[in-house]
Amino acid sequence: MANQIVMMALGWHLYTLTHSPLSLGYLGLVLFLPQVFLVLIVGQVADRFNRRKIILTTQCLEAIISLTLCASVLLKIESSHWIFIAAFCIGSVRAFQGPALQALLPNLVGLDLLPKAIALGSASRQFATIAGPALGGLLFLGGTTFVYASSGLFFIIAFTQIFAIRFSQQAQLQAPVTREFLFAGIKFIWQRKVVLGAISLDLFSVLLGGATALLPIYAEQILHVGAVGLGFLRGGPAIGALILAIYLARYPLQKNAGRIMFMCVGIFGVTTIVFGLSEWFLVSLIALVVMGAADMVSVVIRSTLVQLQTPNEMRGRVGAVNSIFIGASNQLGEFESGVSAELLGVVPAVVVGGIGTLVIVAIWLKLFPELYDWGKAKHEDEK
Repeated sequence: MANQIVMMALGWHLYTLTHSPLSLGYLGLVLFLPQVFLVLIVGQVADRFNRRKIILTTQCLEAIISLTLCASVLLKIESSHWIFIAAFCIGSVRAFQGPALQALLPNLVGLDLLPKAIALGSASRQFATIAGPALGGLLFLGGTTFVYASSGLFFIIAFTQIFAIRFSQQAQLQAPVTREFLFAGIKFIWQRKVVLGAISLDLFSVLLGGATALLPIYAEQILHVGAVGLGFLRGGPAIGALILAIYLARYPLQKNAGRIMFMCVGIFGVTTIVFGLSEWFLVSLIALVVMGAADMVSVVIRSTLVQLQTPNEMRGRVGAVNSIFIGASNQLGEFESGVSAELLGVVPAVVVGGIGTLVIVAIWLKLFPELYDWGKAKHEDEK
């Protein structure tokens, strides 16, 4: 909830100061770059230190950043430069948080329950993604300071929840830091084509097809629904994602997971085109809901595949590389959307991105046939 509120607030706050699509693209880039700079460090930290303590520390730092943003507005220190500095700090903190969170879940449940646990975890996050932006839009009625203060409060609540978790901590690595050890996560993913295909398909499809960075422009200039409508638009993909996550938690995919993943990425591209062309709020919202549902299937399949094929002692380093792909698809995708909108216009940028996603699906079918067939062999063996 805190993450969604503060991200919605940063985008809207920045756009009200600059009225520039390119600035929204730069915001995504600033959030993403720390993950690239720190990728070799954060994986080591997640594998060598207590993952619960890492998450506690990052939650505390995010609360401090949100409250600092609140103070800056109260003190009339409002500028796009200050927002970019805060975004860089948030990106740096999340670079450490992501691998630790990914590696923590398998320590809490057995591998036989992992697909359901991933779906339930995704459902929890998607509920926050629905409620967070919608709540953020309503909180804006109380002013920008109220929004940032609320996100800080939610980070503090999250801190208390993580603090209450008790589990058997993973054995901490004592191996010396060598070049091979540093790059083990990258090598691991490169050698497993199914894993590489899954995370790279998600990377390029969302990188091209993602339009979330441009939602403030759609809310103000195309759909004319303001900050409250923006909150619901940002929550739209999460509504579809939540429905699918709950379904997958009850009925996890048992066969043809690879084929389903390709199909859903294609649906993601088609709904991106529909959203880009729509001038009606309801049609746009429905397109975003379907988009989120299709993306959730891809997320659950990819996350399950990566966790099942990665040994526990490497989950931090592999998770750090996976976070780069996730960050690139989301934050770097926002930068791509901002640049495209500046060069092509808002609507053409979104439509071209959706077409690009469909092209990626066709190319990946040729490059990674083993991913397309993943899940099929298991089903045939059972038969």
